[in-house]
Amino acid sequence: MKRYNTLLINHIPANPETLKKQTAIHEAGHAAAIYLGNKQKQLPPVFFQILIQDALHDPPWPCRTGTPSAAMTCFAKVEGGRLIHTLPSSLPEATRRFSPLERQAYQSAFEADIVNFLAGPLAEAKYVASCDDEIFNPRLVNLDALHFYGGTADVALAKEYLACLIAEPREKERLIAELFMTAYQFISQRSHWRAITALADFILSSGKNVIACEDIIRVLDAQTA
Repeated sequence: MKRYNTLLINHIPANPETLKKQTAIHEAGHAAAIYLGNKQKQLPPVFFQILIQDALHDPPWPCRTGTPSAAMTCFAKVEGGRLIHTLPSSLPEATRRFSPLERQAYQSAFEADIVNFLAGPLAEAKYVASCDDEIFNPRLVNLDALHFYGGTADVALAKEYLACLIAEPREKERLIAELFMTAYQFISQRSHWRAITALADFILSSGKNVIACEDIIRVLDAQTA
């Protein structure tokens, strides 16, 4: 039987401002993993930015909870940031003419993108746990639980990427568990969490419709220098 921490049950925030904070943490988690995580792994830099919902002029973005409520729509989202832009039918097919070194680099990019997808909802889960004075660990907040933290699309993308990498179910389960732990360890590192919370505050206070890649990097670097 799966055990979930009490913070997972009906944690949907009661007001839009609380949801905005959780969303800002979520998107900051993605952004920090894209920039700091990829840099840590010595992967190529990628362009990304954060879009902020203009409530007066933009059509509503998909809501995070599956409930069509104006209060539950997403007010910010990361655009770009993927190392793999087009998914192949399978990794062996895509890399059949690659050298072993090129094949390893391609797989590393796939795995980094998966980690970056998972970092967003994990960051939100960590934030909710801290607000509720609850335990946050990978046994209580597992892959399935990320759906409670705006992670439905993120987990679906991670599984779509994973399907290109591996066909064998048990090996697929092993790798997603490993990448989940990588994402968990990334956001749990003190300097990374400090950077995520600083960027979330910047998202909430910037007053911009688009937060440029350079501004995101500046905020993250200031916390990890």
